[in-house]
Amino acid sequence: MSEKVYHIYAKDQCIYHSLSEEKFSETWDMLHRMVELLGKNEIEKEDLTYEELYVNKELILNSSH
Repeated sequence: MSEKVYHIYAKDQCIYHSLSEEKFSETWDMLHRMVELLGKNEIEKEDLTYEELYVNKELILNSSH
């Protein structure tokens, strides 16, 4: 039972993690609009990256901590 999740990074620092595909799309679009509104500030579109992962939720739920 694998699930696709996303992590979003700004300048190589994780700012959102384990997002569903739907939440990722919303967040990614929102971040790009925010960067456009801010103009050439501390962060640019090129500073935003993401990572797509497949997570085995069953394995995580059954692991001991």
